[in-house]
Amino acid sequence: MITAEKLLRFAPGIKNAAGHAEALEQARQESTVDNVRRLCAFLGQIYVETGGLTLMEENLNYRNPERLDALFSKVRGTDDARALIAKGPQAIANRVYSGRLGNGDEASGDGWRYRGGGYKQLTGRANFRDIGKLVGLDLENNPDWVRENPAAAKVAFAFWDSRHCSPLADDGDIETITERVNGPMKVGLVERRAATLKALEIWAA
Repeated sequence: MITAEKLLRFAPGIKNAAGHAEALEQARQESTVDNVRRLCAFLGQIYVETGGLTLMEENLNYRNPERLDALFSKVRGTDDARALIAKGPQAIANRVYSGRLGNGDEASGDGWRYRGGGYKQLTGRANFRDIGKLVGLDLENNPDWVRENPAAAKVAFAFWDSRHCSPLADDGDIETITERVNGPMKVGLVERRAATLKALEIWAA
């Protein structure tokens, strides 16, 4: 189902389409993503999560303090956001992901260590540990594996299945899928719907 040719049409900015296609197709065959609707809903999500399949780790290079403050409750106003931005991405990650998703406090470094990674932008020590168990890899102690294939592809489909997204894809419920993948804010919902439709134009043709 996933070929380099179709993946390149879907995400023109992708590098090494053949490598991505091989890893994703192999992992797909071990998942519940066994029809076109499920595949296209899956692809629509990873397209947005990875900036068109160009980024395998979370972009924490924030420049706008107002946006950083609006996105994360751990940021205490725009002055605090401005100070964090000046310290750089690592400081931002350690603050905004501290004390949640199984991470330790800000000083632990867990926020940066378990920042978003891979096709699904897996985030947080607990998720790295839990999804690692599902795919048989010690991701908690080897977090960089999440950002590289073949582990990245295995993680993405395992996460999808652990959130029971395939039945939702059968019903075309992109909003609930987005909530399960991205969280209650459902960031990029419009873009995820558009990417899903684009995938359908390619794979359902």
